[in-house]
Amino acid sequence: MALKVTKSIRPPIEESGAPEICERKGKGHPDSVADECAEAVSRELCNYYSEHFGQVFHHNVDKYALIGGIAKPKFGGGDIIEPQKLLAIGRATDQVMIDGKLHYIPVGPIAIKAARNVIKKTFRNLNPDVDCIIDHVLRPGSIDLVGVFDAGTQIPLANDTSFGVGYAPYSDAEKITLETELMLNGDSFKDKCPGSGEDIKVMTHRIGKDVNVTICNAMVSKFIEDQSAYINSIDMIKSSVKDLAAKIIPDKNVTVNVNTGDIYEEGKEDGVYFLTITGTSAENGDDGIVGRGNRASGLITPTNGRPQTLEAAAGKNPINHVGKIYSLMANQIASKIVEESGGDAKEVYVRLLSQIGHPINEPWLGDIEIIPASNVEFSSLEKLALDIAQNTLDDWMDLRKRTIAGQVRVW
Repeated sequence: MALKVTKSIRPPIEESGAPEICERKGKGHPDSVADECAEAVSRELCNYYSEHFGQVFHHNVDKYALIGGIAKPKFGGGDIIEPQKLLAIGRATDQVMIDGKLHYIPVGPIAIKAARNVIKKTFRNLNPDVDCIIDHVLRPGSIDLVGVFDAGTQIPLANDTSFGVGYAPYSDAEKITLETELMLNGDSFKDKCPGSGEDIKVMTHRIGKDVNVTICNAMVSKFIEDQSAYINSIDMIKSSVKDLAAKIIPDKNVTVNVNTGDIYEEGKEDGVYFLTITGTSAENGDDGIVGRGNRASGLITPTNGRPQTLEAAAGKNPINHVGKIYSLMANQIASKIVEESGGDAKEVYVRLLSQIGHPINEPWLGDIEIIPASNVEFSSLEKLALDIAQNTLDDWMDLRKRTIAGQVRVW
């Protein structure tokens, strides 16, 4: 095992002078729905296994798919022609032998119920019993992976040679990207603007102090009677985001655009509008797959050296799947170092690499890169980072419990 702390020579992201790009797919985006359904299935399986057998059995349901339907929205309403489909794909232990007795586990009903609850929790205008077809193709896991999972050691053994990454803190562009989606999809805003659906994507770029935000927000047709109502709802979204930006990044010049793909002339009803019946583009052909959306940081950050991985955290088991565990731990370690350093660490980047079959609290390599503030004694910062990293790795049980309880962001 090797934990290594290095003093970064890169400038902080806000001082680099390079353009910055950041994206978040909201909770109603088809990819995010797939992520949340996969994670919900994993949580429910964990709870069922623990309640009935006192331990969690092998599962990975991280290949969840949402298949778009067909809809014909129009101002004031519209029709669902073909419902969207949600399909749980992956591996889950469905029978166990205990004291000579074979026990069957209803993984299918568990998966279907979990997805139905996600739809009910996520959308105000999508009925999972009418507008969705929910199914599964979950099968038992392969012998070698189940063997690593059930190795019987106190500390779980890594299921793979894989890595997870994280960083802290968020830049201003990242803050406004994340908080915009959370605000627009919060109950307070939805009560005020019911025409705003849950399928939201926020894309931001920053050049110097100029921050430009583009929002794609599926609009709910039954609350929008005509073009005027549509424009009013768009204006409400725009003004609310500008107010938010003034509060959380007041020193930046922020511009906001909403649904720039629309094509229409004011006063003429005909045109192209981001109009939906249920609040998501999945009703009309947009598909969703686990891992195509937000990383474990909650964002998609392709610039300025922000570490990213193709690893999809959602749906993987929280017991020994290091692709998930290390992704969550890396972000947690970075945030703790920034917080506990009291400003001495300006930015922290964490990369954790596992080796299959080794204890999950002993990474093959732990790489912690820190941008220190001016005149900071780096040796003290190094010791703080090492202590936080090892304590977080050793406290894997706390992370497991919080993940199963749904208290940890995974997308």
